[in-house]
Amino acid sequence: MIEVFKTNVEEACHAKNVIAMLIQHFPGTKINFDLHDCDKILRVEGDNFGAEKVISLVIESGFACNVLE
Repeated sequence: MIEVFKTNVEEACHAKNVIAMLIQHFPGTKINFDLHDCDKILRVEGDNFGAEKVISLVIESGFACNVLE
């Protein structure tokens, strides 16, 4: 399963921290950001994660996050 999210993460250091936190919650997933995209894309690929939980965790980290339609 692949899910793509729109975020407001601007800095590479913040993206790195969010990725590390998400990997702790969802081991075995492939997670990356495209900070060059206007939507600051967060892409999560794997079998053991839920979009709602990803959104919740990113918001708890202080950033906006929504499923990209």
